[in-house]
Amino acid sequence: MPAITPRPTPAGSIVITLAELARRTGARVEGDPATAVSRVATLKAAQAGMIAFLSNPRYRAEVAATRASAVILAPAASHLTALPRLIHDNPYVCFARVAQILDPHPPAAPGIHPSAVVAPDAVLGEGVAIGAHAAIGAGVAIGAGSVIHPNVTIYPRVRIGARAIIHAGAVIGSDGFGFANEDGRWVKIPQTGTVVIGDDVEIGAGTSIDRGALEDTVIGDGVKLDNQIQVGHNVRIGAHTAMAGCVGIAGSATIGSYCTVGGGAIILGHLVIADRVNISAGSMVTKSIREAGTYSGAYPLAPNREWLRNAAHIRHLDRMEQRIRALEKQLAAPQARAADAGAEKHDADQPDPTNSSL
Repeated sequence: MPAITPRPTPAGSIVITLAELARRTGARVEGDPATAVSRVATLKAAQAGMIAFLSNPRYRAEVAATRASAVILAPAASHLTALPRLIHDNPYVCFARVAQILDPHPPAAPGIHPSAVVAPDAVLGEGVAIGAHAAIGAGVAIGAGSVIHPNVTIYPRVRIGARAIIHAGAVIGSDGFGFANEDGRWVKIPQTGTVVIGDDVEIGAGTSIDRGALEDTVIGDGVKLDNQIQVGHNVRIGAHTAMAGCVGIAGSATIGSYCTVGGGAIILGHLVIADRVNISAGSMVTKSIREAGTYSGAYPLAPNREWLRNAAHIRHLDRMEQRIRALEKQLAAPQARAADAGAEKHDADQPDPTNSSL
């Protein structure tokens, strides 16, 4: 592999000691608390002046070789290095907080970019930032501190809570896919609901959230949606649920709170998913899930020829089941006849209580 060339420290980045990071993240310091860092990095890519982290055990071997100035570790892993380190029960959360502190990108400046189009009756809370070429429709309400990135389209009457982050190209409140069939032609059903989004929601680039047909599409507080997600009309997503890229949710599905949905998963319409359900990437959910837990429905990857053979077997499962049932009946028939014959012999060997000569 080519050598990793250190990048220059970005303009505007800060330098901070481990002691200060520990104070602000709830971690504790082992080693020199005056050690200063200015950036976060992976164990493999880190250089002097950077802080790395270990949260996945598979990378334990990289701790000893890292060139970082400091490392974030769990208490049980503190012995892996003599480098100065932050010790935290959840190293990944600690890394996230450190990354926020060291982030060189300034927050978006409040205000409306000159190229954005905002309806006169839209209500924008204090500190809202509207990016270039965004379009904010009539009657929209956006809560304080929210950031609307460039080229976002928010249709009329959508309501967005405080501190939302909506990334470039997202479309919020477009018509749901509602049509009635009349003699082979499609009759459009007006989508008269809207989209209601809670506080602290983040919506990825290119994600689409349809407005409700009669009731509203609702996204709860703290929900995190990745890029290229489709949320159909009348969908309800509970608080603090997170979904990876390319998830598709059909209309009127209800998803609980504190759920996770892996990339590329499909959730069919009108289903109900309980709180704290984890759906694996690529799964197709075809029925409601009423209990918390982890659910997977992806067909395992295999070499193409093997996959084709397995697919052929799956196509014939119904016929195989019928043959197995027939064989079970054939095997059971001699046993039943033997049992009947044994019973008849037993009865013949018994004395007849009606015989008066006995």
